[in-house]
Amino acid sequence: MNTANSSVTAQSANAIPDVQNSADTRQLAIDKVGIKSIRHPIRVSDKAAGIQHTIATFNMYVGLPHNFKGTHMSRFVEILNSHEREISVKNFPAILREMVEKLEAKTGHLETNFPYFINKTAPVSGVQSLMDYDVTLIGDICSGEYVTTVKIVVPVSSLCPCSKKIAERGAHNQRSHVTVTARLKSFIWIEEIVELVEKEASCELYGLLKRPDEKFVTEHAYDNPKFVEDMVRDVAARLNTEPRITAYVVESENFESIHNHSAYALISRDKLKQD
Repeated sequence: MNTANSSVTAQSANAIPDVQNSADTRQLAIDKVGIKSIRHPIRVSDKAAGIQHTIATFNMYVGLPHNFKGTHMSRFVEILNSHEREISVKNFPAILREMVEKLEAKTGHLETNFPYFINKTAPVSGVQSLMDYDVTLIGDICSGEYVTTVKIVVPVSSLCPCSKKIAERGAHNQRSHVTVTARLKSFIWIEEIVELVEKEASCELYGLLKRPDEKFVTEHAYDNPKFVEDMVRDVAARLNTEPRITAYVVESENFESIHNHSAYALISRDKLKQD
């Protein structure tokens, strides 16, 4: 009885038509087709702790030739499940290659966005707390060649040099988001990019500060005033000396404390295309 049922099931499966694998006659290739905004638990390589558990949102696309009607959407999810939930800058290209191979495509785009946490120690009291950073890993592959890009939003503090110069008492400051989008030549830790940015800010941020810490960060910011222009130039200068990064975009948005608008600046450079 069981054998008969298995036979019927197999025959039924073979009889199900595969519409998406049929031919298309419109002569229009599709640049990107796949799944968007799928959330999945992942494990990310952590420089200090080894592994960090978090939740990521994925966009996964491949190019579709003009003669194919559709792609196999279920295979994207299968790929996510096949890597034991471990995603990192290091293994991202391998996952991208697997996606292109399984979908029988020549081009592919893999993007994942997730909160990444770094344990930070307050500068005076030594109290520890977690700071979260918005991280996006992006992979593109075309004809066997792949590019890995990492995008990190680093919140920092900035203090206005003009305000410090003209005011008799204090200076206005603001929280700023410095965003670095970097094309990678070789592996680099998320923490390394975060640290690079924080060192060029008026002061870095912490999740928890005691009163002695608050005094320290206030005075530290006062001693290191930065315009939004200073912020992107100083970060860009550091990125220029980093051999593992071949191209970058650095942005800074200062959420002004005395205006109802933000100050913004951007620098981009492709090191492989020298002026």
